[in-house]
Amino acid sequence: MNLYLRLLMTLLRAWRAPRLAPGDTLERQLRVLPNDLDINGHMNNGRYLTVVDLMLVEYFVRTGFATAMLRQGWRPMSGGSLISYRRGLNPFQVYMLRFRLDATDQHWNYMRFEFVRGDKVCAAGYMKGAAVGRVGLVPNLESYAAMGLVPPAHALPLPVRDWIAAEQGVMSTAW
Repeated sequence: MNLYLRLLMTLLRAWRAPRLAPGDTLERQLRVLPNDLDINGHMNNGRYLTVVDLMLVEYFVRTGFATAMLRQGWRPMSGGSLISYRRGLNPFQVYMLRFRLDATDQHWNYMRFEFVRGDKVCAAGYMKGAAVGRVGLVPNLESYAAMGLVPPAHALPLPVRDWIAAEQGVMSTAW
């Protein structure tokens, strides 16, 4: 139930907040709640990605991508995530979640995120996502054009290039 409440709060905040341009950094101060915890008493590793999904919802609404997807009949799709954990987040601790679009390719958008407490990074990573239509992945030229934009022309960061290479290796040897 708490996740539905968080989703509702995220949507209400996003609809009232100023517009974001692709590449702007979204920062949100959050708190570790009791249902975020695992048996070790710190934030569960899966919860990090759930919170990232909530940031993605806010980002979609504030950049206009959600409206474009609804008009076109597209839906968002996650293509994977890469996350490294360095420090635990304990019950009721306040942390900052930073989230931004770092790069795009033909179909995928690579979003960087960082969970920060004070001046220390607790976890960081990337997730990739795309719009999906009736015939498959929507090219970024088309999805950005639906928002009156062109995809940002940033080179893929080295960690993203390495992730793509590792992903290809993992998928080529899948059982």
